[in-house]
Amino acid sequence: MSKRNFILLIIIIVIALIAIFGYFYFNQGTNTPGGDDTGTNFISQFYPFRNNNNATKPTTTTPPIDVSDYQPPMDVVTVKLKKVSSMPIAGFTVFSKERLKDVPIVTPVLETDATTENPAPKITKPTPPLTEFMPALRYVERTTGNIYQTFADKIEERKFSTTIIPMVYEAFFGNKGNSVVMRYLKGDAKTIITFVGTLPKEFLGADTTDNNEIKGTFLPEDTEDVSLSSDNLTLFYLFNSGDNIIGTTLNLVNNKKVQVFDSPFTEWLSLFPNNKMITFTTKPSFLIPGYMYALNPTNKNYNFHEILGNINGLTTLTSSDGKLVLYSNDNLSLNIYHINTKVSDALVVKTLAEKCVWNKNSDAIYCGVPKSISGTQYPDSWYQGEVSFSDQIWKIDIKTKNATMIADPATMVGGEDIDSIKLALDDGENYLFFVNKKDSFLWELELK
Repeated sequence: MSKRNFILLIIIIVIALIAIFGYFYFNQGTNTPGGDDTGTNFISQFYPFRNNNNATKPTTTTPPIDVSDYQPPMDVVTVKLKKVSSMPIAGFTVFSKERLKDVPIVTPVLETDATTENPAPKITKPTPPLTEFMPALRYVERTTGNIYQTFADKIEERKFSTTIIPMVYEAFFGNKGNSVVMRYLKGDAKTIITFVGTLPKEFLGADTTDNNEIKGTFLPEDTEDVSLSSDNLTLFYLFNSGDNIIGTTLNLVNNKKVQVFDSPFTEWLSLFPNNKMITFTTKPSFLIPGYMYALNPTNKNYNFHEILGNINGLTTLTSSDGKLVLYSNDNLSLNIYHINTKVSDALVVKTLAEKCVWNKNSDAIYCGVPKSISGTQYPDSWYQGEVSFSDQIWKIDIKTKNATMIADPATMVGGEDIDSIKLALDDGENYLFFVNKKDSFLWELELK
């Protein structure tokens, strides 16, 4: 080989080497399709001048999460049982009450008329406040006779009146919660006084004042028994007159009175399930058979007639449609009596009829059912306070006779042993209300 050709070969080899090293130098950061930064350029592993920043580059990962303030999720416990009153009460009512909705306040906006040279500002009228009707409660404090009220979904107890009537043993509300009946003993501790009062009118959005005075009238002394119609617009009361007992209706709207009943037998407990039916049940005892009668107060002849009887310890609760009678006996067996067919159906739970309430459609009842029943002589021993129950709340479907336990107050959050009386439902059947016979506090149970 000539010297000239040898030099030319050396130059070509040098140029080739420079080209190869240059190619790998500028392509050493190329990744695999899978994103692996190690690459396939094995020559670059030995290249002494490659970029050191890429030498220890980790595989891409998700940035770490700051967990310094993290708290694990907790189970949210919905308190479905609540104590409503902060004091013993003599009676209560549930009614539908209007209130303002909790919505953001919109500030009126100033607008101008762009079609004029000197536009005058215009004020956009604010939207009228939205309102809603919600279940509300009113109740009478047993010690003072003061009236308190609250909504069912937001327990905010507020005093509504300051009229003092000491030691009210029994109280009722009528006329959509605007009338009150309070029963207490006179100073001689023997004579029963029954006061019927009208409550001051409330105004939407106005604060409840605590200096409202209740004005009203008195029923005859020693009025033996009172009951309200299912629409709460009419009061029926029994009072002694000589050797007889007289039954009179009082319209709470116009104060009109009508005598509809008199009897030489004086030991009656009345119930006013609808405007065309008043029932009379003999005061119960395990020692004697009890009887139930009914009359139509709108019928001039009244047609006083027997419904059922010869049942020891009889307590009754008639449905608002007047077709069914829930009754119990001296061993607390609960039954449904069909007035039209004169047939009785036994239910699977044991309790007193007065520890129950009918729903609006008369197709279901809610009852306080004792967990255990000991002893005998019912209902006398329960009335006299010798026996106290710890109740569960049950719902019974009248058509299917299925009974479902929906609550055990003693085991619920915020609950306790409850011997339930004076049960009541709101119109929507969203809440069940009752008084604990043990201490006379008012409770509510959310059903939905």
